[in-house]
Amino acid sequence: MDVKEDTKTDMVGKALGLLVLLGNEPKGASASELARNAGLPFSTTYRLLGSLTRDGFVDYEPDGRRYHLGLRVFQLGQRVSNHHGFAATALPVLQRVTARTGEATILSVRDGDHHLTVNKVDGPQTFRITSDPGHLGALHTTSVGKALVAFADDTERHRLVEELELEPLTEFSITSRDAFRAEIEQVRRQGYAVMDQENELGMRAVAVPVVNAQGHAFASLATAVPVFRLSMEALVAHVPLLQEAAAELAARLPQR
Repeated sequence: MDVKEDTKTDMVGKALGLLVLLGNEPKGASASELARNAGLPFSTTYRLLGSLTRDGFVDYEPDGRRYHLGLRVFQLGQRVSNHHGFAATALPVLQRVTARTGEATILSVRDGDHHLTVNKVDGPQTFRITSDPGHLGALHTTSVGKALVAFADDTERHRLVEELELEPLTEFSITSRDAFRAEIEQVRRQGYAVMDQENELGMRAVAVPVVNAQGHAFASLATAVPVFRLSMEALVAHVPLLQEAAAELAARLPQR
């Protein structure tokens, strides 16, 4: 490999590094923030972001001067998901759950310190759940995220419980480390996780883990509803149905 090829490879690596950093920023990040986090000169970061934006891998928000992952990344992610069998294989199971609950069913996996929505089936109601496939969300404010944390392997669960940033998204979000520890322990004891307006006002959800042979979650399955439609008690009544569907998914999906 000559010097020119080596330089190109290095720049590709830096560009990919910026995409990874943006993947950890659901609200986006400025060029200066990305440059600082990547340890790159601002001029290099700005130039790379320009190229990534031009090719559709990054979107730029002029008002807030922030960058977000672009549609091209989402498209590639969907292809990877389909390739690994998650989206296509899980869809009939999600559809059956929604047919019985009349509510949205969501399948998520963990992506580092966030959860990634793999697939979703909306209910027949007019109110639409906003967590679409490709959505990257917080672990500590969502039912799917809590289930993924609670049933991660021991080492990773401990790391997440002790180190995860507990940023509040609503007035109901967990921000206390002790409260988060207690919540995760409760999820482990009862086998399911709930979210009651912690991630988005007006919404609540219940989720169960999809576990491998070792009992570790490689995905989580949730039913999500607006608060005016179901009480938490009525929502938790769907747990047996979700657990039945999760067992089927565990048998059908490729485990990571």
